[in-house]
Amino acid sequence: MNIRYRVELNEGERAQLTAMLSGGNHTARKLKRAQILLAADAGIGDEAIADIISVGGSTVYRTKRRFVEGNLDLALSEEARPGATRKLSGKETALLVATVCSSPPEGRKRWTLDLRAGQMVQLTAHDGLSRETVRRRLAEDDLKPWLRKMWCIPEVNGTYVVRMEDVLDLYAEEADPRRPVVCFDESPTQLIGEVREPIPAAPGQPERYDYEYKRNSLPLRRRGARPICSCFSTCTNRGGM
Repeated sequence: MNIRYRVELNEGERAQLTAMLSGGNHTARKLKRAQILLAADAGIGDEAIADIISVGGSTVYRTKRRFVEGNLDLALSEEARPGATRKLSGKETALLVATVCSSPPEGRKRWTLDLRAGQMVQLTAHDGLSRETVRRRLAEDDLKPWLRKMWCIPEVNGTYVVRMEDVLDLYAEEADPRRPVVCFDESPTQLIGEVREPIPAAPGQPERYDYEYKRNSLPLRRRGARPICSCFSTCTNRGGM
């Protein structure tokens, strides 16, 4: 049954809505709700309000209902929207993550969004799946399978484990100001110079320098220096230093 809601504004509410319509930064939908409430308070019928303000009858009805059952702020605010149903269920998302962590198809160096979408169509009952859906699901778990990091993958043996435990014990020790732990980080540093004089920064303009440069020395590694490990004397590489 369609309940007839009667809007009766007090002086403060009426002044607030009038001030809102006379100026300020408000969305068009919020301004229309204010007009609906003022028109309803003046005794104008729902159909006439919808015709004057160019909104649907359901909009007039919902705005009046939210005011009567709630308050002015509730009537002016956006009503929560349920949104669309997720394309992939939790189980299917887990399957997508497992697929991403597996080896790419033969002849492919890595998984692409289109490849993953096609693979999910084969593994599930979906007739089709967009690459954007796949991208959003992976972004939720902060997965970026297209990124690669270079790392030293060691040969794990007894000697490695012993030295690894030495390193872990060092980090677990209490801080001692008389015996500070100093860490060094490896960096292939080289001295370079400018071929063309850079243009200094100016108001509204950042400093600009040319992409071309000249080498004033060879990189540190090329000059025969051994890299200094961040774990120093207790590192697993200490036998080679």
